[in-house]
Amino acid sequence: MRIDIWSDVACPWCYVGKARFDKAAQAFAHADDIEVRHRSFELDPTAPPGETTDVISMLASKYGITAENAQANERRLGELAAAEGLDYRTEGRDTGNTFDLHRLLHLAADKGLEAEVWRAFYAANFAEETSLFERDRIVRVAVGAGLEQADVVAVLDDPDAYADAVRGDEAEAARLGARGVPFFVVDGKYGISGAQPTELFAEILETAWGEREPKLTSIAGDAGSEACGPDGCTP
Repeated sequence: MRIDIWSDVACPWCYVGKARFDKAAQAFAHADDIEVRHRSFELDPTAPPGETTDVISMLASKYGITAENAQANERRLGELAAAEGLDYRTEGRDTGNTFDLHRLLHLAADKGLEAEVWRAFYAANFAEETSLFERDRIVRVAVGAGLEQADVVAVLDDPDAYADAVRGDEAEAARLGARGVPFFVVDGKYGISGAQPTELFAEILETAWGEREPKLTSIAGDAGSEACGPDGCTP
């Protein structure tokens, strides 16, 4: 059973939502039969490459709220992340253009390290003190997650590398009507928006699996109806 997850490295709800989904998937009776594919979605594709801004200022400007309210929202997210066993820095984080990160995530998928690099980028962005949005830092995190440095540098040096793959993911998200992330598609049939509770993810996994392997429903009828068996046929 395939699960497609559209996310952005800069999205805190993606960070929390993926943890909730993982809990449901790990407890699922058919966990070994789940294939997870991470898909690209940029929250702000217009962000200038190479530039960063602190998260509180960005949130205050984007939503027209005070810095104090933005900080309160971050503290609430920190509490929700902690409830899922995640580290989350509520102060001092920055954000920036994530296009290069997504290109590297497609490289990671080709190398069989998709989950590892997503996990590393999330941790670097939300839990660690050093900014993820600097080239040297990106390289170190990607290599630390298992990618070869030469491959990482080659992708970063070639602006066309995996660019079509990122744009293709985003085009498909638009076609499916996804306007935000996280956005989960279960077996091509069920779309789930947002960082839903673990219980909902578990329910959808069970439902989707049941439709792949339907249970037989016995229909009660005349107990004396004719049939054949190992001992012969009813007269």
